[in-house]
Amino acid sequence: MKKLLAGLLVAGILSITTSPVLAYAGINDVDANYWAQTEIASVVGDSVMFLNNGNFNPENKISRVDFVAALLKVLGNDNAKITSDVKFSDVAKSGADHDAIVRSQQIGLVYGYPDGTFRPNGSILRDEAQSVISHITIDGTVNNNIISKFSDAKKVPNWAKNVYAKTLSYGIYVNHPNENELRPTEDLTRAEAAVLLYRLSKKLDLVKSQYKNVNETVLGTEHLNVTKKAPCNEVTITNLRNIVKEGNVLEIEYTDLFKSKLASAGDCVTFTNPKDIVTEEGTVIFPAGSTFYGTVLNVQDPQWFNKNARVYTQINKVVTPNGKTVDMNAKPFYKDYALKEGPWMTAGKVALYTVGGAAVGTGAGVGFSFIPNPDKVGTGVAIGTPVGAGVGLITGLVTPGLNYVAHEGEEIQVILLDDASVAK
Repeated sequence: MKKLLAGLLVAGILSITTSPVLAYAGINDVDANYWAQTEIASVVGDSVMFLNNGNFNPENKISRVDFVAALLKVLGNDNAKITSDVKFSDVAKSGADHDAIVRSQQIGLVYGYPDGTFRPNGSILRDEAQSVISHITIDGTVNNNIISKFSDAKKVPNWAKNVYAKTLSYGIYVNHPNENELRPTEDLTRAEAAVLLYRLSKKLDLVKSQYKNVNETVLGTEHLNVTKKAPCNEVTITNLRNIVKEGNVLEIEYTDLFKSKLASAGDCVTFTNPKDIVTEEGTVIFPAGSTFYGTVLNVQDPQWFNKNARVYTQINKVVTPNGKTVDMNAKPFYKDYALKEGPWMTAGKVALYTVGGAAVGTGAGVGFSFIPNPDKVGTGVAIGTPVGAGVGLITGLVTPGLNYVAHEGEEIQVILLDDASVAK
């Protein structure tokens, strides 16, 4: 009897330890190891998507109306005032789907079919969902070649190529379980919809203003620490964006060789950041490899009396590796916002003139000493060297200064003259 009880106890323990841990975050059919559990828990917790008797049914298809209703919630338009009549023949005014579809209709969120129907209970395809995301997000710099890295790129319909190029660049897409496949023409599951909606909710600043009604909330203030001389080091963190305040200083480097004598006003000059520009608290503001686009405003050539060339530039925008564009107004963090050769290079130039003059003076002193008296070579050297060095020093000081040259990878600091808003 004791052996039987012991066996039953062991069996009970084994059944507990080997069965999956369900009811994660109160969801019966999503365990803690499910691939989309984080996103599902978030959309359920935010009432973007709902449970049915405690189940999420993650592998089920999502209907068109459910996707639209969830999208309206993410965009803050789920309670928008209804001001028009429904125009779809298969949507009853008294039906449960009416309000969500009319709200979608009013802001032009999702369109119906040519026959005048909406088909609310029909499933939505993966490429159709991506089309909606592309439709409501701002237009940025994207590269259609990004699709080619996926093994089923040829399955993407021609009409959806620009759609996928945009959503892939923005990081608002889903491709589970095979990261190398897009599966564009398959039905979207509820789990996949949760991932799309979650990712969109984190990048609402990319959504065109006419489609959203979301209040911006300040989450806190963080700090950049590039240099203690910066007038400001604060970055305001909100739910929609990171605001790098005016007066912050960033450190960037040239992407190509730059020579002032070959440059003129209006030329484009580019910089990059080899490492993430990140706050002390850990928020990445500009990921490594972002491109900072600048314009040459003016070039002042070297002047007499050893005045070096000055180059005046302005940073106009930043494009991150994923195609996000950030407007920026920044200039070099130096006196008068001018780029020029530093004191060491200037001192080196004067030193070369001085050494050269000393060499010439030494030679002249030796030569002249031979004419009257060969025994006076030492005297000629003693006199010619300092005289020549003095002449060389004066020459170095009164001649034109140096041109400005910056090599690829050379760092400069720039200061923000206005706040820079970086969408999340």
